[in-house]
Formats: sequence, C-alpha cells, structure tokens
Amino acid sequence: MRFLRYLLLGLLTVALLTIALANRDPVALRLLPDSIGPFAGIGWTIQIPLFLVVFGGIVVGVLIGFVWEWLRETKHRSIASRKSREVANLEREVARLREDKPEHKDEVLALLESPRKAS
Repeated sequence: MRFLRYLLLGLLTVALLTIALANRDPVALRLLPDSIGPFAGIGWTIQIPLFLVVFGGIVVGVLIGFVWEWLRETKHRSIASRKSREVANLEREVARLREDKPEHKDEVLALLESPRKAS
C-alpha cells in the first residue's frame, strides 16, 4: 500500500511540474481593470508566472471550501457536544441511583438489574 501511495505522489509531482514548466510565462495581475484603475486612483499591478496564478487559485478555493464546510458543520458539532454531555450526566445519575438503591430481596431481580461484566 505504501508503494502505491508513493507512486501516486510521484505521478502527481510529475504532472504539477509539467504544468508549471509549460505555464511559466509572466502575466500581469491587476487589482482593477484598466478603465477603472485610474478613475479610482488604484493602479496596483504585479507580474508573476501563470502557474502560480493557477496553483494559487486552487489553494484559495480549497481553503474557502474548508472554511465553508467548517462553518456549515458548526451546528452538528454543537449538537454532538450537547448530546455527549447529556449522556455523561445520565450515566452519572444511573451510577448514583444504583449505589443508593437498597438491597434486593429477590436474587433473580438482583441478577437482572446488576451491571453485566464483559466476558
């Protein structure tokens, strides 16, 4: 299984290097279009290779997806946390009630109600 993982990582590395080498021409990234930039007084421009733009877009998209999913699952995590606290409280209450319970007069009922040991 480890060999298969290394093989897939190697193939992914070769594919990414091929894409990077094929798209290494510089491109100009502008904050605003040419027609709006001078009007707004912002003419920010940077020259970087095209593969950095592509890979950066992929990384930003994945990060946005992770944050979006984390925010979406907040409700489920809070419900699970609340339910686990309820379970812990109920288990403590059951243990306290078992300790406070008077001894059984009937041996059969005592066997049925006693906690089972894992065998």
